[in-house]
Amino acid sequence: MVGQCFDRTVRLPAEDRSGVEPPLTDLLTKVALEMEWHALLENWEVKLVALTLILAAWIDGKELKVPNWITYPMALTGLLWHSYSGGMGNWADSGFQGSLAGMGMGLACLLPIYAVGGMGAGDVKLMAGMGAWLANWQTTGEAFVVSVFVGAVMAIVMVWRSGKFHEHLANSFVIANEWLTVRNPRELSRIAAERKPTMHLLPYGIPICIGSIAYFLYQGTLL
Repeated sequence: MVGQCFDRTVRLPAEDRSGVEPPLTDLLTKVALEMEWHALLENWEVKLVALTLILAAWIDGKELKVPNWITYPMALTGLLWHSYSGGMGNWADSGFQGSLAGMGMGLACLLPIYAVGGMGAGDVKLMAGMGAWLANWQTTGEAFVVSVFVGAVMAIVMVWRSGKFHEHLANSFVIANEWLTVRNPRELSRIAAERKPTMHLLPYGIPICIGSIAYFLYQGTLL
């Protein structure tokens, strides 16, 4: 019919893309998730140590002691894990030998102070457990050095806030003189036990925690 128009445009059915992600997006998402898990699991032993130190510091701050249910399993599982993952390894940084060397360094750092009554047994065992998991005697020793500085700063602040700075300073000279003159560790321990009720005690699990985690961050093994 004249004047009648016919629309001959061919209309193809629209492609249904609902619910379908572009392949590139899928790939990028998968890679991102794998990177996140890889970053989380990298140096997981150090992260586990950091979490354990935080728990120990919190308990030490409340109760002035680090319980055995933290320290003994920490040391034992550290030895077992590194024995399983690295065999005998070497004394520097791997395996059973590395874990044992790290634990020995942790004990050596605080055991002499504990022997003369200047440190709680829980703090000594906490350092030993940390060394067992780090399986590296050098890292354990360096983390301890940082914790010493943190502990010194905390002790000064605590004494200053107590308002008895001169009294505590005098006690420090007395203790230093005892260490230089009294040769019997048991006698030093007895003297320290008698003086303990009058002292302003520092829960040393807190400096160990702060100093060690700060060192791990500096070392780049925690993040």
